[in-house]
Amino acid sequence: MKAMLGLALGTIPVAAAWAQGVTLGGIADSAIRHVRNEGLGGMSSLVSGSNATSRIVLRGTENLGGDLSAGFHLESGVALDTGASTSSTNFWDRRATLSLASKAWGELRLGRDYVPSYVNWVRFDPFSHVGVAGSNNFVSATPTGPIRSAFGSAPNTTTRTSNSLQWLLPAGWGGLEGGVMAAEDENGTAANGQHQVRGARLGYAAGPGVVSAAVTRTRNDLTTTDRFDDRVVAGLYDFGPVRVSLALRRFDQANATQNNLLVGAWIPVGNGEIKASWVRAKFSGRVGATALEGRRAHQLGLGYVHNLSKRTALYGTLSHIDNRGLAYVVPGGPSGLAAGGSSRGVEMGMRHSF
Repeated sequence: MKAMLGLALGTIPVAAAWAQGVTLGGIADSAIRHVRNEGLGGMSSLVSGSNATSRIVLRGTENLGGDLSAGFHLESGVALDTGASTSSTNFWDRRATLSLASKAWGELRLGRDYVPSYVNWVRFDPFSHVGVAGSNNFVSATPTGPIRSAFGSAPNTTTRTSNSLQWLLPAGWGGLEGGVMAAEDENGTAANGQHQVRGARLGYAAGPGVVSAAVTRTRNDLTTTDRFDDRVVAGLYDFGPVRVSLALRRFDQANATQNNLLVGAWIPVGNGEIKASWVRAKFSGRVGATALEGRRAHQLGLGYVHNLSKRTALYGTLSHIDNRGLAYVVPGGPSGLAAGGSSRGVEMGMRHSF
């Protein structure tokens, strides 16, 4: 991996001589976190990416003349607390795409990228799907449910997929936004992160309001009885003093269902922003002989981000998760929380963009 990164960085001066707009950038984000799970005491740790995922980004564009441009985007996650890559198998784990774009006809994009349902969900989460208060705590294969049923402990498609082909709508189509995606498993297995994916997203933005919907459908060697469906419907409205979002996300696989509901708010304050969210998950149906009825959890999150400059910010976040029935959702910390227990988390950190 070090050799790959060295090769990529070493070619930048040469690439910049012939390509247009080649840039190297990224985000460095680290925080001190303390999590206390009911009955287990607490655990303090240094973590990476609690306000925005730490990453290295290499991208570039070339004007092909007329209305066409070509581009690439390579993005690798970094665990800033250890210096390791966030993936042991994919160096450019976050994104690796090649695209051909037209202002009139949109963008054709190939490679590893975000699935439509994730794109449609994360923009409505005040905590951007990371940290102790992020909605990522409720998109996990740890609890018994449809995600675990469809993927086990293998890489899943709730965020990204490989081998994809996308067409994205151009800007300026009367407020419409979205696109379609198709990815093939190439006769691979879920254990290797290879899935057949079909997805679409469509939204409408006008003035202070946004509404959108998306669906992502996955098949792999584990979903032999039925496909895995990931559906999202969401909206946001900017009232001026506060922005408010509402989002519903539903996962289905065979006889198992998980419904996530998110309510979020952003409040600008001076050089910073107060963020708050409430997230609820309800499980129903069954996985094999295991009934999921009565399993539910909700999370309250409160945070503040203070901007020291356009590229640097300090932040703090609090969260509380309450599990009911046999649910066990945790915000990242000591493992082994008993089903139905509660969990509290706090973190303070710094984010720098470069």
